[in-house]
Amino acid sequence: MKKILLIEDEALIQKSLKKLLEKRGAKVDSASSGRKAISLIIKNDYDRIICDLMLQDTTGFDVIEAAKSKYSNKLISEIFIIITAYSSGQTLEKAANYNCKVIFKPFDPISVAIDTFLQ
Repeated sequence: MKKILLIEDEALIQKSLKKLLEKRGAKVDSASSGRKAISLIIKNDYDRIICDLMLQDTTGFDVIEAAKSKYSNKLISEIFIIITAYSSGQTLEKAANYNCKVIFKPFDPISVAIDTFLQ
């Protein structure tokens, strides 16, 4: 069973993704703020961290930087997936610095996104 941290500040998206991931057998913790997410990352071990890029209190990149206190760069590139509605070249370039996958919202089709999250 994969243990996943879902960091998403839009309640409907968070609830929907959590439900879909749990239906597929994952154990999902969720956070709607970067501050809470960082606390969960420090206290727990996750197989996958799905992180929205634009959070109300910080950015997903700030969460990744904070996770460096626990995870190596290699592990960060393996477990983090960035989700965002912003597809700018700057976003992709910065994500490439972490070697993280980026999945754009809206997810189309959602089944492909869920499969990627569970890989």
